Amino acid sequence: MTFGFAPPSTTSLTMATGRASRHGRLLEPSEWTASGVPLLRNPREVVSGLHSRHSPGPSTAVIAVLGPEERLVASASFVQRSTAADGWEYRNALLSRLRRVIPHDLRRRTPVRTAVLLFCRDGDERWTEEDGAWMWGLRDACTLHGLRCGAYITLTRGGWQVLGEGRGGRSPSSESRPERLGDAPSEFGPLPLRSGGGATEALRRTAAR
Repeated sequence: MTFGFAPPSTTSLTMATGRASRHGRLLEPSEWTASGVPLLRNPREVVSGLHSRHSPGPSTAVIAVLGPEERLVASASFVQRSTAADGWEYRNALLSRLRRVIPHDLRRRTPVRTAVLLFCRDGDERWTEEDGAWMWGLRDACTLHGLRCGAYITLTRGGWQVLGEGRGGRSPSSESRPERLGDAPSEFGPLPLRSGGGATEALRRTAAR
């Protein structure tokens, strides 16, 4: 598994991300790969479904919770702009959205649902320290919400890339027009509202922006 590295664009960014690194709030590519993140069965369907549902633009993060067979359970999108790549800040933002759209699974001995993160950004597919901070934030947010930590996906002008898996594609991209939701893969169609454990109200807020 190989990764490219994008150099920081400015000295100030280098200093900011360096502070995050010293606090250990980002994951290097090797650390992410070694953490045993489960592979997506069909990453293109996941990416296309989230793109159709949320139409992400630059600096938009989409957090999604997948159940068995990678069926979408809940998702939320939000714009996150920060002058420093800080995993702590990203973790708090992700955890806040997860709490809004789905009850936690902390009472379970083993996680049964998986959270994946799609982040739309400028640049190319090469790993950046900002990606490392999002990875740290995703992993920590999943632990605090009782979820399995899943894939981290970037969406750029060149297409999408599942970091750590070596899989990607040209479509959709950050400049693509989203498909109509009804044309998206079936796993990402309208969500059924089912009662039980407060899930009904949570699902009503699915895809909160």
